[in-house]
Amino acid sequence: MKFFAQIMTTIKITAITIFSSILILLSSCQPQTAQKADAQAIINTTSEPSTVMGKVSFSEMEEGLLIEANLEQVPPGKHGFHIHETGSCEDGGKAAGGHFNPDGVQHGLLIKDGFENAHAGDLGNITVSPEGTGTMNVTIPGLTLSEGKYALGNLSVIVHEKPDDFGQPTGNAGGRIGCGIIKVT
Repeated sequence: MKFFAQIMTTIKITAITIFSSILILLSSCQPQTAQKADAQAIINTTSEPSTVMGKVSFSEMEEGLLIEANLEQVPPGKHGFHIHETGSCEDGGKAAGGHFNPDGVQHGLLIKDGFENAHAGDLGNITVSPEGTGTMNVTIPGLTLSEGKYALGNLSVIVHEKPDDFGQPTGNAGGRIGCGIIKVT
């Protein structure tokens, strides 16, 4: 009887070990999702009294940083849309400083020209409909929210009064009509 109990215990331990090994193997075969960080910037007008113009969401994805902008109550047409170097909207958005440009390169369109030929904050233009709404959805490889020299967390996003014509040194997009600080959640 004692011999039979020892065999049963050995079988149980072996079965548990095999089952645990199978579970570990199966879990390692599951697709792994990338660590995801999110940020938001609430865009307010730079005039007094300030009103909300919309929201920009930032999500780290495997492909790069997904930037989703939804604007309202903005004058129709194209508007320069850039990340600026300082996380401040004081002084009518001027405290946000210049375009985010950690490499010290010329102005361009980041998604087309890459980091070698465009500021890391050069997102181009956002088109606003006659109803005053505009959206932008773009994924940019290399941008992040909190790690590396292309991290956008705690910087500012600016909506300019005119379109970015991609001229030098900053695209001739005029004044700042909207500003939001990128806050990582």
